[in-house]
Amino acid sequence: MVATPLRRAWTRSAVALGSHPRAYLPLARWRYPEELVFGPDTEVVIEGFARSANSFAVNAFCLAQGRPVHVAHHLHAPAQVMAAGRDGVPAIVLVREPEAAICSFLLWQPHLRVREAVSAYLRFYRPLRSIEDVYVVATFEQVTSDFGEVIDRLNERFGSSFERFEHTQANVDRCFEEIETNSRVQRHGELLESVVARPSAERKHLKQAAQERFRRETTPDLRAELDAIHRHFTELAG
Repeated sequence: MVATPLRRAWTRSAVALGSHPRAYLPLARWRYPEELVFGPDTEVVIEGFARSANSFAVNAFCLAQGRPVHVAHHLHAPAQVMAAGRDGVPAIVLVREPEAAICSFLLWQPHLRVREAVSAYLRFYRPLRSIEDVYVVATFEQVTSDFGEVIDRLNERFGSSFERFEHTQANVDRCFEEIETNSRVQRHGELLESVVARPSAERKHLKQAAQERFRRETTPDLRAELDAIHRHFTELAG
C-alpha cells in the first residue's frame, strides 16, 4: 500500500522536472545508470514517451554501428533532447499514437492513474515543440518498419555518419532477442509478457481493458489535445 503512493509521487516529480535539464539530469544520474543520462560523452540521444519503440530504436541503432556507442535513452524526459540541442548532439524523438502509447504505459506502470499517464505524454512533447530544429522525429511505424531511413535523416540533419540499420528479419530478430535478454536481467530472470518491450499476443486482452479505462477516464477535449500533439510530431516525421 505504501509503495504505490511513493511510486506515483516519484513519477509525478520526474515528469514535472523532466523539461528542466539543469534540475532533472543531476537527479537522473542519482536515480538511473549513468550511461542512460546525457553527458559529455553522449554521441546521440534517442528519447520518446514510454512504449513508443524506444527499446527497438536503441537496440537497432547500436546493432548497426558495430562499435560501442554512447546513446542517452530511456529516461522518457524532454530534458535529454533539450540538453542535446544545447550541445549540438544529434537527437531522435520517437512518437506513437497517444491511446496506444498511454494504454501500453499503464500496463507497464499499473500504479498510475489514467490522468497521470496522459499528463506524462503531454509534458514530454509540449516543451519540444519550440525546439524543432534540434532533433529529427521518428514515428512508431517508421522505427518498426524502416529504422535505416530514420538514421539517414539523422545524418542528413546533423552531418553525422552513423551506419544505417538494415531492416532485415534477421536484424529485427536480434533486436527482439536483446530486448528479451535485457527484460530478464531487469527482473531477475523472469520474462513478463505484460511489460516486455516487444510485440506480445498475450498482452492483447490486457490492452483492451486499458483502452476501455482510457476512454472512460478522458474527455473528448483531452483526447483532441493528445491527437493534435501526435499529428504535429507525425508531420515533422514526414
